[in-house]
Amino acid sequence: MENPAEPSASPATGSGERVWGLWTWPNLITLIRLGCLPIFLWLLLGRDDRAAAAWILLGLGATDWVDGWVARRFNQVSEFGKMFDPTADRLLFIVGLVAIMIDGSAPLWFCLLVFVREVLFGGTVAILTLFFKMERFDVTYLGKWATFLLMGVFPAFVMSASGIRFHEFFAAAAWVAGPIGLALSYYTAWLYIPTIRANIRQNR
Repeated sequence: MENPAEPSASPATGSGERVWGLWTWPNLITLIRLGCLPIFLWLLLGRDDRAAAAWILLGLGATDWVDGWVARRFNQVSEFGKMFDPTADRLLFIVGLVAIMIDGSAPLWFCLLVFVREVLFGGTVAILTLFFKMERFDVTYLGKWATFLLMGVFPAFVMSASGIRFHEFFAAAAWVAGPIGLALSYYTAWLYIPTIRANIRQNR
């Protein structure tokens, strides 16, 4: 296997910039995070170990920024990585959410509201980006906060259903942060609509 730190495509473009292929450190980090998903599913649904599953899920959420930071910090941004990272993040979130609904460790109505938002908005953006070449746009500050809160809320719900010591604390934290993150996620989705429309008109 090639060294992830070395470009697998041509070493330079006409402007002197490197063209990175598949094997970069950011893509490897994304792949490792994606590989943790079966472990989470096994712990939650196979072993019925909600506490361990919650820690795995919390770790996946906490490392969401790492691959992007490494790509920018070490100038290893690749076209594949631009698609692989958000696609993997979306897959981790949706599959994890469905598993939590199956397990019943979070309120079903809350999970469904988050799921509908992710499928409708996230799916629309993914289709427009992949098949209609819509330019990717930056996530707003409020959007980042919504994601941050929701990525912490679901591990907290799972932890609160585990019966471990202080599980009431995790339940309280989930119920405080959950409605805020949910409201922000819908609000920011609404704010993105003009940007999406402008990008679609630009590509016509």
